[in-house]
Amino acid sequence: MTLLKDDSGREGADGGGGTPGADDAYAPSERRLDRERHKRARARRATAIAALSTLVTVVVLYVVVVNAPGWPRTKETFFDAHYAREALPRVLEGLWLNVRLLLICGVLVLVLGMLIAIARTLPGPVFFPLRVLAAAYTDFFRGLPLIINLMIVIFGVPALRLQGVTVDPVLLGGTALTLTYSAYVAEVFRAGIESVHPSQRAAARSLGLTNRQALRYVVLPQAVRRQVPPLLNDLVSLQKDTGLVSIGGAIDAVRAADIIAQRSMNYTSYIVAGLVFVALTIPMTRFTDWVTARMDRQRAQGGAI
Repeated sequence: MTLLKDDSGREGADGGGGTPGADDAYAPSERRLDRERHKRARARRATAIAALSTLVTVVVLYVVVVNAPGWPRTKETFFDAHYAREALPRVLEGLWLNVRLLLICGVLVLVLGMLIAIARTLPGPVFFPLRVLAAAYTDFFRGLPLIINLMIVIFGVPALRLQGVTVDPVLLGGTALTLTYSAYVAEVFRAGIESVHPSQRAAARSLGLTNRQALRYVVLPQAVRRQVPPLLNDLVSLQKDTGLVSIGGAIDAVRAADIIAQRSMNYTSYIVAGLVFVALTIPMTRFTDWVTARMDRQRAQGGAI
């Protein structure tokens, strides 16, 4: 008969095949219970300190802002409840245009960015001109400020008076957004493709896959999976920048707020539009953080990435 010792320090008898009785049930030791109580106490203390420091910070900021000499005029100009109620329905109506631009341009950006990234990573001297053109595209549109790109496309294309070319500022603004963001997304995809070890492609080729099949079934799935967090960050930025199409006269959330502000000489509508964009962006940002943390945990545990 062998004596066994569990985590709590108790000794028990192993009868070599006997059924354990009720006395053999696991019971945590006093030391472990003390550690758990200590951890809970520290967590409660940290929560209380964080809540208190947050409350103090909010109170100090409130006192500083409210006691500022220009606060009464600022409150009347930027935080008027009457103009906020008037602006909210029109801003939400214009926001639908921003959402549609995000959905359509987001899909186009992902597709075009993937094609450019593939073009930049094609091996062989025969594809050298294609690689040069793809590199020039990404360098140009990443270096060109988005606001200038929007002005060139929205105001420059109609000035050419090309037959059959649209002059709709929404379509032209969406085109400018797609051109700029596809350059950024292409670099994200390219980094993902180059992060896949060459042995993966070599193993796929040894199994009889062609270069195209190895890229499609082996390299791209791994590359895209690794680059999900930065891709989501680019989509968050695209969602905010859809408001820039208002420079061409498109009635989106920003333009709707601007119309109300110009008519009333009160800027509360801008605050309303800003809060609407923030409310739309926060869920996407938190989702991006969750995906990033999840992938970091999987990577730390050696799981599939």
